Amino acid sequence: MPFYHIWTIGCQMNKADSQRIASYLEKIGYQASPKAEEAEIIVLNSCVVRQSAEDRVINKLGSLKSLKRRQNPILALTGCLVDSRVDDLRRRLPQVDLFFKPQAFFELCRFLEERGLALERLDSGLVPPSPRPSAFVPIIQGCNKFCTYCIVPYRRGRERSRPLEEIICEVEELASRGVREVTLLGQNVDSYGHDLPEKPDLAAILGELSRVDGLARIRFLTSHPKDMGQRLLEAMAQLEKVCEHLSIPIQAGDDDILRAMRRGYTVAQYRQLIERIRSAIPDIALSTDVIVGFPGEREEQFQRSYDLLGELRFDTVHVACYSPRPGTIASRRLTDDVPYEEKVRRREMIEHLQEGIVTEINAQLLGSTVEVLVENRKNEKWWGRTRTDKLVFFEDEADRLGQLVKVRIEKTSPWSLQGKVE
Repeated sequence: MPFYHIWTIGCQMNKADSQRIASYLEKIGYQASPKAEEAEIIVLNSCVVRQSAEDRVINKLGSLKSLKRRQNPILALTGCLVDSRVDDLRRRLPQVDLFFKPQAFFELCRFLEERGLALERLDSGLVPPSPRPSAFVPIIQGCNKFCTYCIVPYRRGRERSRPLEEIICEVEELASRGVREVTLLGQNVDSYGHDLPEKPDLAAILGELSRVDGLARIRFLTSHPKDMGQRLLEAMAQLEKVCEHLSIPIQAGDDDILRAMRRGYTVAQYRQLIERIRSAIPDIALSTDVIVGFPGEREEQFQRSYDLLGELRFDTVHVACYSPRPGTIASRRLTDDVPYEEKVRRREMIEHLQEGIVTEINAQLLGSTVEVLVENRKNEKWWGRTRTDKLVFFEDEADRLGQLVKVRIEKTSPWSLQGKVE
């Protein structure tokens, strides 16, 4: 059986797209390989949210040039690097055979079928991802926010919600094939349904999916602070299958920077939202995103972000240095005036702060028993995640893949927990 290889970088939406591409390729007769050198078809799923991500994609494409010359595999590029200017990409990247935009899977299907490379007949265009203990399920594509730093609306377009019935059908199929946990995805998942005739919302999806037999856990991300309402919090608190974990990016802890980012809320409003979340779901674990070195960010403005993170004490903080993305509002109107070295200093300050915070948070779990959904095995240890998204390792000779197991925590660190099965 011939092989395919998919290389993915970026957000969970990219990972979900790669799952669907993999499902299609397996459906038409190909087998996954971890090595590009073994593959007849290579797909790179790209990200350009940060300059560092774009650089990694370009470097990866460069490293494949010699393989393309030697073995001539089909090389396809998708993800947010692919925009409407495909002619420019063809000139820059002549080794690539096919460029297709995010979610434009039909272009890959058509390309392979036209060349007689679809080894088996595909009855339907999109196939649910291959069964794993957990799976990503996109429910809304695109974004209408147009934050000044963000490239997503320009590459993935405006918000487009999937019909509720289609989502339920996919999750039922996944559960019937052994998936125990789904993560509902959207660039702004809270705005799901506003563009559909019946106006279903995220709370409605959570309620419907909670009735799916075999499904044990439901997660969702990413939320926008401006759109998270009380109805959603009540659904999270009431529905047993919905995990006590929430990603809600702050991006900056200064009102002037938030205004320049066009985030649509103030620090006070964000703080009040966190209070409402923790009041509704006391055991919830929260994660957030922060950008340092946004154009015009002064030292005292950065300090406000730093102090806010120390006050709110998140379980996870994803911090990134600002990098201008061509075509965004910030790249057109604002000067990238914070030196790179200063951005790195600020990022490292937050990383050090967060390491101390999460060390203390995780230490509180020492001696407790947690429920872990086992996702895989690494270095003789099983690993999985708690309902609050904590990574847990444990040893056990039994086959635990896909099981929900009780693990007593015996060691904690900022990055993971270790324990024994009870």
